[in-house]
Amino acid sequence: MLYLVGTPIGNLGDLSDRAKEILASVDRIACEDTRRTGLLLSRLGIQNRLISYHEHNRASKGAYLITLLMSGEKIALVSDAGMPCVSDPGEDLVRLCAEKEIPVTVIPGPVAGIAALSLSGLDTSRFVFEGFLPTEGKARKDRLRVVSDSETTVILYEAPHRLQKTLGDLSQSGCGSRRIAICRELTKKYEEVIRTTVDEAIIRLEEKSPKGEFVLVLEARSHESSDVGSTLTEEERMKRMLGLREDGLSTKEIAAILAEEWHEPKKNLYSWIIKMIN
Repeated sequence: MLYLVGTPIGNLGDLSDRAKEILASVDRIACEDTRRTGLLLSRLGIQNRLISYHEHNRASKGAYLITLLMSGEKIALVSDAGMPCVSDPGEDLVRLCAEKEIPVTVIPGPVAGIAALSLSGLDTSRFVFEGFLPTEGKARKDRLRVVSDSETTVILYEAPHRLQKTLGDLSQSGCGSRRIAICRELTKKYEEVIRTTVDEAIIRLEEKSPKGEFVLVLEARSHESSDVGSTLTEEERMKRMLGLREDGLSTKEIAAILAEEWHEPKKNLYSWIIKMIN
C-alpha cells in the first residue's frame, strides 16, 4: 500500500493525527529531501526509514519503490511541504502503482495554492492551477499567453528571486490592471497577503525585496476585455505604434490610444514606446 501524506506548509500544528499515525507505522517514507523530512519526524518524535524520491531520481527510485510495494511493504510518500503529487514527481509513482494494481490511499493535508485562493478575495468558483511557470524561452511565453487569456482565476507558484520578473512578464502580457493576491509564507509567523493589481505590485516590490515562498492568485480575464494587445506579435505592435507616430501624435497620445485598443495600462505602454523609439 502506498500512502500519500500531506505535510504542513509551515505550521507544524496543521499535521493531522491520522498523518502522524501513518508516518509512524509504515515500513518506510519516500520524500524529496531526507534532511527536511527527518527534521519534521524528529519534531514529532517519530523514527522511520527514509528514502529519497525526487525529480532527478524518480526513474530509478520509482522502480525500486514499486518493487518494495509489490513485496508487501507499506510506504508513505511526502513532499517537502503540502500535498505530494502537486508540483512534484509523486504523480509518476501513483501512475506506476495504478499500472501494477498496487493500492494507493491519501491522507489529505494543506495545499499552498488552495490556501492562497481562499485568502485572495478573488473568484473561487472556477480556477486553474499553473504552479511554476517555465523559466525562459518559448515555453514561458506560451504559458504566459495561456495565463493572460484565462477566463478563470489562476494560481501560480514563484520563488522570491523570480517574483519581480514574473510580475513584469504578466504586465507585458496584458495583465497589468488585473487584481492579484500575493501570498507569502502561508501559515508561518510572517504570513502576508498583498491584494493589489499586477502593476501596483511591481512598484510596491521595488521598494521592498521579496523574501520567502510565494503563491500568486491572479484575477481572470474580464469577459468584456479582449486583451487584444497580448495576441499581437511584437512586429504588429510596433507597426501600429509607428503608424500613430507618423500621424504626428505625441507619445502620451499614442499611449492613451493603444491603452484603449489593447486593454493595457497607459503608463506601461508609455514606457514601452519610449524604449522602442530611443
